Amino acid sequence: MHESGRFRRQNLSEEVANTVRQMVVDGTLQAGVRINEVHLARELGVSRTPLREAVASLVREGTLVSAPRIGAFVKPLTIEDFDQVYSIRTLLDPEALRLAGLPRREQLDRLHRLNERIETAPDPDSVIDLDNEWHLLLIKGCPNDVLLELICDFMRRTRRYELALMRERKQVDITIGMHGEIIAALRKGELENACEILKRNMEVGAQPIRQWLISKGSK
Repeated sequence: MHESGRFRRQNLSEEVANTVRQMVVDGTLQAGVRINEVHLARELGVSRTPLREAVASLVREGTLVSAPRIGAFVKPLTIEDFDQVYSIRTLLDPEALRLAGLPRREQLDRLHRLNERIETAPDPDSVIDLDNEWHLLLIKGCPNDVLLELICDFMRRTRRYELALMRERKQVDITIGMHGEIIAALRKGELENACEILKRNMEVGAQPIRQWLISKGSK
């Protein structure tokens, strides 16, 4: 299969990373398995260059781990790892919104339109892309660049877990609904209320992911 067949987005390495991440989540690539770039590139129908870029990206986000002179291995999906990463994320986003203050009307309108796009997203990867875009737009006015960088880093770290969450339409609908509540609170000038809803929005997503990990026998 040629690169132009399966992968059509402009950023080929990003699309390959999405596919490899999905293979980790659904168990096609199991925990502890070493990534054989020659075989995997052939299976995906891509050259080794975009695959190497994808592997490097997945190592940075924690989906894979790299061993010097040996290669990259699939990192296990564990409840312990998820709890440590996700619990921090629920603290970062509300604080960034609090520092950003009340968005302007134009920004709120953009958040509303973006939320509508999430509703019609065709697949879990697209849902997560748009959800991340929504959250970053929400906290756009945050003056703390280090905090924003941390949030972007944790978005990458939680993505492989959120893939499991966003496979279910029910969870997508919950996300959309809570986004709407946040926008409504901000339109009323209720910044603290919006921060509380944002925190709850992130906490609500954690429990289904933990249940999924338990069903997989993760520890």
